[in-house]
Amino acid sequence: MNITNEIISAYIDNLYVNENTDLAELRKFAETHNIPVIRRDTEKLLKVIMKLKQPARVLEIGTAVGYSSCVFADCCGCSVLSIELDEESAKAARSNIENLGFSGQIKVVCGEAAAVLRGLDPAAPYDLLFIDAAKSHYREFWDLAMPYMSRDSIVICDNVLLKGMTASDECVTRRRDWTSTRRMREFIEYISSLDYADTTIVPIGDGLSISIIEKNGSIT
Repeated sequence: MNITNEIISAYIDNLYVNENTDLAELRKFAETHNIPVIRRDTEKLLKVIMKLKQPARVLEIGTAVGYSSCVFADCCGCSVLSIELDEESAKAARSNIENLGFSGQIKVVCGEAAAVLRGLDPAAPYDLLFIDAAKSHYREFWDLAMPYMSRDSIVICDNVLLKGMTASDECVTRRRDWTSTRRMREFIEYISSLDYADTTIVPIGDGLSISIIEKNGSIT
């Protein structure tokens, strides 16, 4: 299900241009082989945010084949720490990152995100967090990562509308999707109520939550 008008989505996709030919080839390969990467309209918005924020350090949860990590590194020259659970995906990501020339900027850590996050150095905070991993665990990832975020950092979570299921029960057609849908709804309610985060939900791609973190609020 497309969460926005298909005509508008097609129009936006037609405006997509990737000036990095190597990244464009990686996207083409991923799309041809049905390998999930960030959607084109999502990528465009992320690039705008990256250029506005100019983060020096980015934390990513969910590497997949390394496409989004390379987009971040290419966009503003930042360093990226990306966490990936699946060993084969992490291996493919490292290969792609090396082939695209970003090995000096991107580090891929393979392991359980919760364990990796607990081992980060709080003295070296991150300016932007991108969460695109197991949807049922978004709140856990958020809470564990928050102590390592800098003041006025940005947190972006992908696929928060779950093809419309988050917004309406009518979109939930499979029984197995109820748990992830419920947890995503709870997560969005949670981040929308935090006194230290200013959050909006954007109906681009499969839905993005964008939050500005104000460290003068109370983080628990």
